[in-house]
Amino acid sequence: MSKEHVLIVEDDEDIREGVRILLESENYSVQEAENGSKGLELLDENTDLVILDVMMPGMSGLRTCEEIRKVSTVPVLFLTAKAQESDKLIGLMAGGDDYLPKPFSYAELLGRVKALMRRYNVYMGRNASGSDKEEPYLEIREIRAHESFNEVYVNGVEKELSDIEYHILLLLMQHPKKIFSAQNLYESVWDEPYFYSCNSTVMVHIRKLRVKIEDDPKYPKYIKTVWGKGYKFDAGNE
Repeated sequence: MSKEHVLIVEDDEDIREGVRILLESENYSVQEAENGSKGLELLDENTDLVILDVMMPGMSGLRTCEEIRKVSTVPVLFLTAKAQESDKLIGLMAGGDDYLPKPFSYAELLGRVKALMRRYNVYMGRNASGSDKEEPYLEIREIRAHESFNEVYVNGVEKELSDIEYHILLLLMQHPKKIFSAQNLYESVWDEPYFYSCNSTVMVHIRKLRVKIEDDPKYPKYIKTVWGKGYKFDAGNE
């Protein structure tokens, strides 16, 4: 079985070395970059995860993530010295999938890495054997989403969603009559315990998803907000 590839973009050499040693001990293949520009040079189709420092000289982690999102939907885990909720939301808006405040334990880092890897590689179908059978798609109204990996079309046009956005959409489409609270979504998609502050994280990803799939994100026709309860996918047949 081939190794999964992690790209670490971090200007602190000690942190890079510590993370590299940890991940290599878990049989990951690791590349290192000391700044955003070098990280973008190393990024390719074999990269399964990017661990990205927010505060770096030159090109910041936020700018680097925006550039990554122009060419790839690979999961991005931000490392940040800032713990304010506003900074976390800015990171998510820039295209990040998760964040980990410094200082962090290696156990916590490894848990985040494995969760993002599982969602990306398993659902992207990278580890599945080839098959000639018909691909499983879920189609509701104008949206067509693959049920195993991140491939989504709206009116026949492919949309590039982040790993988190894809799994939110897929979960809502699989249960179009169900209202999901922010807690339901967070615990199902992020696979982590829910805290009140996580509500903002869910809201940011819902907003980003609407921008990508709705004709008018301010007046969504697919992902509806049920005030006081949560979110649902409108199948249009009620």
